[in-house]
Amino acid sequence: MTDKPTVVLVHGFWGGAAHWSKVIVELNKRGFTSLHAVENPLTSLADDADRTRTMVRQIEGPVVLVGHSYGGAVITEAGDLPNVAALVYVAAFAPDAGESPGQITQEKPPAAFENIAPDSDGYLWVKQDKFHESFCQDLPADEALVMAVTQKAPLGSTFADTVTAPAWRAKPTWFQISTADRMIHPDNQRRMAQRMNPRATVELDTSHASLASQPTPVTDLITAAATDLTG
Repeated sequence: MTDKPTVVLVHGFWGGAAHWSKVIVELNKRGFTSLHAVENPLTSLADDADRTRTMVRQIEGPVVLVGHSYGGAVITEAGDLPNVAALVYVAAFAPDAGESPGQITQEKPPAAFENIAPDSDGYLWVKQDKFHESFCQDLPADEALVMAVTQKAPLGSTFADTVTAPAWRAKPTWFQISTADRMIHPDNQRRMAQRMNPRATVELDTSHASLASQPTPVTDLITAAATDLTG
């Protein structure tokens, strides 16, 4: 029986649960045996929060809920469950009540904002030929190509979905800021981190895909949250 909490990983826009692959391997090496990664539909914040809550409710004991990118909005909305003991934000949105990811983005547009394009069905994509420079400029070209081709597009309307009661106002938080992020402006990340008063804030000189390009320091932050809970 491990004394470590369960870690639940929540992906963001333009990716799936497999974006966490390197962090999963690193957590496992550190003795985290209860690991889960949500596969969100990216159809609405309500749908994605429900999917995340469904997974968390199946878990006995404390949960460290980790969100990357838009996954930060999801854990903000879904993190009110009683067994969620900590929230970790990885280059993520952390909206307050009544805020949406789209609103935050418009306040300070990121460098790659123009490389996002809608299709005829209302889904938003990062242009394949711009994915590497936009999302993960510090990853090898082959890894970026796989991410670009397998990207999971959200419904455009999801950008406007607002958070109701932000869990970060009631739960301890940790925040990783990507200083070379071209998908969520680094200053937006700093502002969101500052107002939640996290127990630790880590700035990494990395792209939006810090979970893939810097999995060790990202895992360090998750481990710090788990250690804080368990002593």
